[in-house]
Amino acid sequence: MMQFAHKPLKKVRGLQEYKLMGSGKDGFNPFADWSVYVLLQIWENEEVANSFFDTSQLIERYLKKSEKRYTLFLKNTKSRGYWSGKNPFIESKTISTDNPFVAVITRATIKIRFLHKFWKYVPTSQRPLAHNNGLIYTKGIGEVPFLQMATFSIWKDKDSLMQFAYGSKEHSRAIAKTKELKWYSEELFSRFQPYKSIGSWNGIDYLPF
Repeated sequence: MMQFAHKPLKKVRGLQEYKLMGSGKDGFNPFADWSVYVLLQIWENEEVANSFFDTSQLIERYLKKSEKRYTLFLKNTKSRGYWSGKNPFIESKTISTDNPFVAVITRATIKIRFLHKFWKYVPTSQRPLAHNNGLIYTKGIGEVPFLQMATFSIWKDKDSLMQFAYGSKEHSRAIAKTKELKWYSEELFSRFQPYKSIGSWNGIDYLPF
């Protein structure tokens, strides 16, 4: 179902970029969770996105084979780095000051010679997540297992995200290791404001949109 989606997605009006991805077990884990898949899309505007979700035969096929579906609409607030040779995200000019929630996508291609060191340190760097009350949801996603990995997370506010990224010694050490070892051949960090959703998902259902 994932690979068969390329042909119809390339023909969708208003769809600028898309990524089809699988996910990892138990948060950021390199081993596959065969029950959860991700379709990341970048649209010209919300109108064409809504039209796709309402009329797409591809989405209809997915829903027939799914127990749950959750679609989250995001506005980009910050993005740096590259994904497949470019930065696909453009900062939105319509960010609401009344919405404190933050969504984050990080993505990297890991150099093969650093695979063992990288995955060995992942449990340590992710340990502070268990004690961060500002984390709403997190999931490891990616195009190629072990090599091309990404994370998707939702936070109650920016302060909670910053506390994890720079306030925890484990994650700060991971950032230092990244600069020291240069274990990525490509990396990207993007921050978003979530503002609308379709469907439901465990752990995200209480968001007020």
